[in-house]
Amino acid sequence: MKGAMRQISLPFDRPDRASGEDFLVSDANRIAVRHLENWRGWPLAISVLSGPPLSGRSTLGRHFVAQSGGTMIDDAQRQDEQALFNAWNDAQTAQRPLLLIADAPPALWQVALPDLRSRLAAAPHVALEQPDEALARALIERSLASAGASYAADLPEWLLRRIERSYAAIAAVTRLLDEAALSSGRKISTAMAKDVLQDAGFLPIVPD
Repeated sequence: MKGAMRQISLPFDRPDRASGEDFLVSDANRIAVRHLENWRGWPLAISVLSGPPLSGRSTLGRHFVAQSGGTMIDDAQRQDEQALFNAWNDAQTAQRPLLLIADAPPALWQVALPDLRSRLAAAPHVALEQPDEALARALIERSLASAGASYAADLPEWLLRRIERSYAAIAAVTRLLDEAALSSGRKISTAMAKDVLQDAGFLPIVPD
């Protein structure tokens, strides 16, 4: 049975929760979330988290830091290799957990420093996948609600069945629809969404 959706939040007050500091958990990212929440059981003091842009990897990293008292290095594959190597050794010596966050798994990084390359090969790695249906639906609903424009009740499901199921597409489409609604002063209906997204090239132009 697939796991139910849940939500984790950074453990401090934020007035702008809708901005994305709540992290939605589904089967697409559950393994990664559980790994980070189980940081005490890591075989090393270091792990690597990868995921596509807008997947919430930095938000999840901040949640990890708040829970574990450890540290994270974002965009790790673009950082200075010697600095990464030193951070790795410091974390392992102090047994203070370190999370490296990147676009891609460590095996795809271009690493010149042999000692760092061997350490990365030994590190546990978890990935955030592109959203499954449950997560895509929740992200569409949250993005539309956060944007502020009024929209038809059937719009989230309509979008779910027609747009690419990716974090980037969901963000781009909901932003485009919100801008169109605000500029026209209209509620976002499925008919309006179809016209806007066809004009922008997100949907093929087909007869009803």
